[in-house]
Parts: sequence; structure tokens; C-alpha cells
Amino acid sequence: MPQKWIIPDIHGCSKTLHALFDYYIKPSKEDELYFLGDYIDRGPDARGVIDFIMKLQKDNYAVHLLKGNHEETCVNACWEEEGLKSFMGFRGKNVSRAAWLQFGGKETMRSFGVKDLRDMPGEYIEWMDTLKTHIILDDFVLVHAGLNFSNPDPYEDEIAMLWSRDFSPEAEKIGGRTLIHGHMPINLETIFMLKDNPGKYKYIDLDNGVYMAGREGFGNLVALELNSMELYSQYNLDM
Repeated sequence: MPQKWIIPDIHGCSKTLHALFDYYIKPSKEDELYFLGDYIDRGPDARGVIDFIMKLQKDNYAVHLLKGNHEETCVNACWEEEGLKSFMGFRGKNVSRAAWLQFGGKETMRSFGVKDLRDMPGEYIEWMDTLKTHIILDDFVLVHAGLNFSNPDPYEDEIAMLWSRDFSPEAEKIGGRTLIHGHMPINLETIFMLKDNPGKYKYIDLDNGVYMAGREGFGNLVALELNSMELYSQYNLDM
């Protein structure tokens, strides 16, 4: 039976991502690969992470990609920089750039070897800009961050899908499905608890804070195989 793999926040940790695939996932062309966003920032090799995923796409693996808040912020910063006009040699202030650099953008720019946002390769920015905000499967809904269950239609609020950190799941609003997301790092023990009791909690947070290497219970990149509900973890090899 083809496997269905879910991989959460990678945050520029390309060596760790390679190891997760080499030792655990080992995908076939029949398998489905779902990524929950936040491919960039914090870790040292955002470009390497995106290159790895782009290679999977070019090799015709079944890759399904969500946008994270870090991709959203990067794209906004780059588009805003392009739109700024110069007056007497001075450019206006890029508010989005300041926000992005504050939580990992510097590491991403360094991985691309650029110091000016206008030098970021357009291919990568367009790739990030076209990513989906949610994926609906038979028994699960995949998002990066969460859903706004106070809204009659939780799928209308795309900001919540990218940024939400506080929500109370209402399975009836998403067809009785379990919500799977990343975005908010939790310890490995809690991930296993949520994974083993989806009927009780109605959500599974898979983000173990891969960039938080050295902190007890954190610092792993995990992968969940949906058919077996087996969880695999790879400790950080990048930081």
C-alpha cells in the first residue's frame, strides 16, 4: 500500500531533512508526501531545503506543499522591497523586511548568498507565493498553523491557517476530520500523546522545534505516516 507521509516545519535544516528521508521515509513514486510549511528561516540552509523539495517535484514524486507563516513573511518582504521607490537616492522603509529579519530572515538570505532582498532568486519567491493554505484528506485536514473554528466556515480564514496559535478544534465543522498542523513547537512526548489519541484531542501538532537543538524534548524533525500512524523522529544534524 502506498504510504502517506506528513513532514512539518523544517526551518532551513537540510541535513536533518536528508537524513529523515534517507533513514526513515525512503519514498517510492507511489507514496504521497505532505509538507506543512516553514521550510525557511532559523536554520542555516533554507535554499538547500527548497532545492531538495523542488528536486522531488522534478523527479515526479507526489509532493503536496503548504505555505507557512515564514514563507508568507518572506514573500511579503520581497514584494514590498520590489515596490519601494527611491527618492534622491533614498528608499522607503520596508516594514515586512524588518519583521522577517527579526525571526529568521537573516539566515535565509545568507543561505542564498544575498544581502539585498532584490537579489533573492525570483524562482524561489514565486514557488513560496503559490503554496496552498490547506489540504483536505478523507480523515484529516492539513494546515500549517490552525483553523479559526469561531468562523462558520473555518476554511475562509487564511490568516489563521498561517498564524494561529490558540484554537479549540470542532471536528463537526471539518467533516469529523482530525486537524494536523505544525507551527507551534511542543515536546516529543506530547506529540506522541496527541498522535495516539486523535479521537480524544481531534488535532495533532507535529512541530518539535527542529531548530531548538539541545533543549530537552525538542530539536527533532518528525514524520508521521498516516496509514500506520507511526511517528519517526530525526535529531538535528544542522545546528
